[in-house]
Order: sequence, then structure tokens, then C-alpha cells
Amino acid sequence: MGRITRLPEDLANQIAAGEVVERPASVVKELVENAIDAKATRITITVEYGGKKLIRVEDDGTGMDPADARLCLERHATSKIKRADDLGAIVTLGFRGEALPSMASVSHFRLRTRARGDDSGTEIRVNAGIIESVVESGGPEGTMVEVSDVFYNLPARRKFLKSDGAEAAQVSRFVTQLALCYPEVGFTLISTGRKVLAVPPVASLSDRLYQIYGDRQDLVAVDREFGGLRLHGFIAALAEQGPVRGPQHVFVNRRIVKDRTIAHAILDSYSVATNKERSPEVHLFLEVPLDRVDVNVHPTKAEVRFRDQSMVHEMVRRSLGDALGKGPAPELTLHTSDVLPGRPVQPSIPGALAGASFTSRWAPPGSAPSYNAIPRYEPPSMPAEAIAAAVTLPTVRPMIALGQFRDTFIIAMDDEGLCIIDQHVAHERVLFERIMQRLTTESLESQGMLVPMILELPAAERNALISRADALAKFGFEVEDFGGDSVKVTAMPALLPRDECDAALRALADDLEGLDRGLRLEDSLKQIAATTACHAAVKANYPLTLEKMHHILEELRATAYSTVCPHGRPVMLRITRREIEKNFDRI
Repeated sequence: MGRITRLPEDLANQIAAGEVVERPASVVKELVENAIDAKATRITITVEYGGKKLIRVEDDGTGMDPADARLCLERHATSKIKRADDLGAIVTLGFRGEALPSMASVSHFRLRTRARGDDSGTEIRVNAGIIESVVESGGPEGTMVEVSDVFYNLPARRKFLKSDGAEAAQVSRFVTQLALCYPEVGFTLISTGRKVLAVPPVASLSDRLYQIYGDRQDLVAVDREFGGLRLHGFIAALAEQGPVRGPQHVFVNRRIVKDRTIAHAILDSYSVATNKERSPEVHLFLEVPLDRVDVNVHPTKAEVRFRDQSMVHEMVRRSLGDALGKGPAPELTLHTSDVLPGRPVQPSIPGALAGASFTSRWAPPGSAPSYNAIPRYEPPSMPAEAIAAAVTLPTVRPMIALGQFRDTFIIAMDDEGLCIIDQHVAHERVLFERIMQRLTTESLESQGMLVPMILELPAAERNALISRADALAKFGFEVEDFGGDSVKVTAMPALLPRDECDAALRALADDLEGLDRGLRLEDSLKQIAATTACHAAVKANYPLTLEKMHHILEELRATAYSTVCPHGRPVMLRITRREIEKNFDRI
């Protein structure tokens, strides 16, 4: 008896504050969300020393009368929900009534507010959770909250804050996210006297993106609706020349969230297109019926729980895949023969694209399998078939081959401008898709070697090949241990030129050895397929006839993710008609 006691109220408040007030940026987030809930159209945020010294948030929202101003500082006092049923359909950003009392318990706190239509307002000062004064005040309609010396009474917590610059960066990130989500609201952020962000209200997300990031031609629009869900926003294009990492902003019902289901779907949609590691830039907004998402699962409301998690995952994955170029394009409607009379259209090229009737340095005569026998890529089946029906496949413009530059790049045109296509990268993407599709039903065709090939490799790389012998067999490679640091190769894929087998296997060994030991079989297969396609594809410095160029372009149009190779290299460079006209002073 006597071992359990009730905590003093001030200590309980400080402990509770630790769940809501993690750092200055979380204070900013809670205050700005309150301003948005109060229907503010303009919000000004001022911070000093990363928010450690001062955080001030001013808005032109509805404000509060004197009674509400006093009540808002009591724990679990809120205007946003009234009964348990309201938790099933929360429409506001805040609802727990914990933010203001938590802040007031760990800082010098000042609230000044004036309700719309009132002649005067109210100012309340609080120190470490104790109300010091409540007075009538002037000031504009709306609310101002000032939080000074956060954690001054909790030095153990304060010492864990990062540098002023790091805390200021977190504040800037939160304000940027909220500004993206609410383009109809104007935001101003001032950090230690410097205006970091100033964006007036605008009509659309694209306008707000332009305000914050400028003209971004490297982003792809996403907009899909299905089964009561809607996903829209912008994502990094696959052919992005810049960094492979960028900001990831995900919102559910206009609430900033970190959701593992959505994050996995994003990475999955990109990983299907390329083996290149990337954390792509995304600005995604998911709208879900209120009764199908629970936002009351995290103290800071940073996480949500979906009623149908698998459907959300598939919706995001399919929508991003479609926006990035997933799915076969419609059949070509404009042929070379339509614009170049007298030129026959040759439906195939030698080597890995079948129909070889003459020798080629990248495929032995008579060794290539029938290209047409490999079915075109079809997206894998979905748990909800109706989602697939709801996704509209993009239309890829037909391109007409004009010629070749330095026996490496195909020069083509469409109705929007000129395109420069890397012939090796384009062919590699085509072969990769065909190989992966073929593997869903059977193994690739293999051809035995009259004289086995002996490869000497470093121990780690040799083990990487031997441990994946079964996976390699699906691609037509027969590899076995030959003792020491050697492996013996007795068969190779029929589509791979004989003189590429050595280089392909060495590249595979290096790639596979560098991968994590916990790599899934699916990822190993993709890596092997990418390397095999790379070594089987037409090389640079190889002359192509106009008909062969046309055939590569036609096959590329029927290929998923046709803008990037499996290793992440861009397939083409596009020069738009507008750019051409601008350079010739025609616009």
C-alpha cells in the first residue's frame, strides 16, 4: 500500500506535453493547423533561433471570445468534436484539445485573440502551465499565439534539441508541407529576421508548386479516382536528370502523414520501372471517405489507419505506374510508309529482335528466338480487378525516325517536336520488359555451349553466382562450381550474343554480390534480367537502317516505362516545338 500516488498536475502536463511537443517544428505545426481549422486565409509564422527562443503564429481566422479563450487552455477542451461518434468522421486537423495546454506547460506562453465582429479581444499569459494574467486587449480579428523559450523548465528535454539551423529547417519543412496542402491560404515564414517563404493565396496546387519550387518540367501529374478514393498530385518523372532523392509529401484528407502502406506503394511503382535506387520526389494527395480512415492512432496525428489497406496500396501503385508510363500504348497509327513512299517497313531487326537474315556483331546468325513469340507486357493481376479497369492507359505519340547521329542516337519527330533516342538504352528497355514477361510463364530459351566457358572470379562474386544458380537457369544460364575461384558455364540465353556471355556474367556477379543478402528472389530476377537485356541490346556505334530505327521506336511505344532503362538511364531527350520556335524567335 502507498506505492502508487497521483502525479502532480504540473508534472502530468509536462509528461503529456512530451507526446505533442517534440520540438519547435511540432509547435509550429499544431498552431498552423489550428489557424487553418479557424478558416484563416493568411498565416504568418515568425521564429527565432530555430524556434527555441520564439515561435509566433498570427492568423486572420474566426478568433475566440473571452470565455473560449480561457477554456482553450484547459486540457481536452476543443470545439472540434463533441461525442464519440465524431471520431468516425473527423474533418478538422486538430481535435484532441491537447496542443495549447501542452505548449503552455513547457514555455512562456501568450495568447491574444479577437472573435470576428467583437469590439475587443482577450490576451492571456501563461508561464509553465500557470496562468499569470487575463486582460482585455485590442488587435486585429483572428488569433496570435506566442511560445517563448520552449522547454525552459525542462532542461533535460531542451538539451536534446538540435542546432538552430537544423530546427529552423524542420520548421520550414512543416510550413512548406502545409502551404502545399492549402493553396487557398497565404503563408509567410520569417526565420530570425529573414523572410524564408512568402506565398499569397492561389487557386490550385500547380500554382502553389510554382510559387515554392518554380517551373518544374520534371514532374508528372497524377489524377485518378476509384471506389470513392481519389489520388492526385505530382511525382518525379522517370527520366529525371537530377538527384534520385527528393522531398516526399503525402497527405490524406489534407493531413500530413507518414504512412508505410503509401510509402511502399510509391517505391514499388518506381522499382518496377528501374533497378536504380531512388527515393523519388512526390507531392501526393489522397482523398478517402471519412468513415474509411482512422486518424486517431498517433499522439501527433502523424499516422493514419485505413479500413481497406490493400486497396489503398494498389490504388497508389497503379496510379503512379500509369502516370510514369506503365502499360502498353495503343497500336501505332502512323507508319513510315505513310510519310516515306516507296520505303518498305521491315517488321523486325536482327539479333535479339528476331528475323535475322544476315550476320550482326551483336547476335549470331540463326541463334535468336522469335521475337514475336515473346508476348507483350501486361500488368500483373490486381486484388481488385475493377481498379485496373478504372485506370486509363496513357497515349504515347507515334514517332517517325529521321536518321541516326554518330551511329548511337536515333533522331525522330512527333507532332510535338524532335526526339533524340539512345538506341542501346531504348532496346535494353524493350528486351527487359519482354524478358520479365516471358519469365511469368516459362524460362528463357537456352543454348548449350560446345566448349564450356570457365570464369575466374573473386570469391564473393563467385559465391553470388553459385548461390543463384536456379534463378540464372530461368534466364538460360547454366552455371556450376568448378573448384577454386572458378565457375563453369555450359549454357547461355539464346538471345545473348556469344561474345557477350563473359561480360554479362561478370557484370551479373558484380551486381549480385553488391546486393543485400536478404534480397528477395523477385529482385534478383529483375537484376539478372536488366543485366541480360543490357548485354543483348544493340550497342552504341552500330549503324541501323531507317526501318530498324522505326521498328525500335514502334516496340518502345508498346513498352512499359519507355522513358528510362532498367538501370535508371533516360531513353530519350525531347526538344519541344515551342522550344524550337522560341530559339528561332517565332514566339
